[in-house]
Amino acid sequence: MAVLPDLLSPGLKVVFCGTAVGNRSTAVRAYYAGRGNQFWAVLHRIGLTPRVLEPSEYSKLLEYGIGLTDLAKNDFGNDEDLSKDSFDVQGLRRKLQVFAPRAVAFNGKRGAEIFLGRSVEYGRQSESVGTTAIFVLPSTSGAARGYWDERYWLELASFIRSST
Repeated sequence: MAVLPDLLSPGLKVVFCGTAVGNRSTAVRAYYAGRGNQFWAVLHRIGLTPRVLEPSEYSKLLEYGIGLTDLAKNDFGNDEDLSKDSFDVQGLRRKLQVFAPRAVAFNGKRGAEIFLGRSVEYGRQSESVGTTAIFVLPSTSGAARGYWDERYWLELASFIRSST
């Protein structure tokens, strides 16, 4: 059984993909609920939501054409605590083919590197899954603040606006 269910539907603008649901998010049953996580504020700042949503309101993202999933659907915790068996690359690939969002955006490098099978840099990647563009974004986790650079998030928002 999935730690948190996917938030997916056809016709999405973007699906954000984390590596795995964090401990706090698992405890409160809501995506990006960690105390230092800036995901919800960033979505608003870059113009993808009209206001800062609370983690408990995550299902409202579908109203804005935004979906959520994780590469590890049955395990949770910090990236370093997850084994290679935690990740379902083919499952994510199938979901992207079925739902065909305009973009998939990895919230952090680790999930993207596992999915693509190579090291990555931030920004739009050369690969795609069908018609779905792939972006790698700096993680919104409080633990990753040292790597924060909002310009990659703004690049994604610009892509989404230009492709609608």
